[in-house]
Amino acid sequence: MKMIEKIRVLLEMIKFKHTVFALPFAFMGAFLAARGAPSLRVFLWVLVAMAGARTCAMGFNRIADRRFDAMNPRTANRALPAGEVSLVESWLMVAVSGALFFLACFMLNRLALLMAPFALGLTLLYSLTKRFTWLCHVVLGVALAFSPLGGWVAVSGTFEGYPWFLSLGVLFWVAGFDTIYACLDADFDRVAGLFSLPARYGRRRAFHLAVFFHVLAFVFFTATGYVAGLNIYYFAGILITGCALFYQHIVVNPTDLSRIRVSFFSMNGIIAITLFAATWLSLATHG
Repeated sequence: MKMIEKIRVLLEMIKFKHTVFALPFAFMGAFLAARGAPSLRVFLWVLVAMAGARTCAMGFNRIADRRFDAMNPRTANRALPAGEVSLVESWLMVAVSGALFFLACFMLNRLALLMAPFALGLTLLYSLTKRFTWLCHVVLGVALAFSPLGGWVAVSGTFEGYPWFLSLGVLFWVAGFDTIYACLDADFDRVAGLFSLPARYGRRRAFHLAVFFHVLAFVFFTATGYVAGLNIYYFAGILITGCALFYQHIVVNPTDLSRIRVSFFSMNGIIAITLFAATWLSLATHG
């Protein structure tokens, strides 16, 4: 029972349920490559790869930031600074999940395995970028942009034919919502000597940049539908995506961050799931 509780705390520490942000895009890439549902074997290994990569990256993030988390009132009660889990346990989770990611890539194909160090390395690098660049949000976007590309490679074993607009859409979507979320820690980051767009330019300008990022994301997601030859069902999903992006910038503003969790978690989860579902439906109806 104690072991189960420890695992629960570790999964809560890394917000495992937020895997929903990147996982649908990995499946989206896989479904586009297969022009429909991929084999069950590929589907399951993509699931394992994504869960392993995100768990490894988030665990490393919590380890790397533990000193700052302990000083920040917003994050001081996280499991690692609060002493609910040990540093050894956290490193063990990182090592096991990283190994699981590489195993999944090995089971998929050679190109997936060759991509693995770059994809995982970028997600780990993100945890350190706040120490030296306010472009950390873009780095996170680039890391998550590997999700649909990885799904495509898992099925096809090649980059040929991949709709690169999809990865660009993910990049700017992530950069936008991470910029918004970083506004919560703008004052702390500035005092602690950490880098972020809100800390560098202030919340108001950071919000303007987030709007710009999300406009680009919407354009690239829309272009993906044309390049991939998807039908009206996909573009109906694009309409919902546009509304969800717009809503994020309505419910949260630089002077009122009280509803930021609605923006960050609910709306972005809807966007990821909607785009995947719209792609699946379009392909299922021969889009």
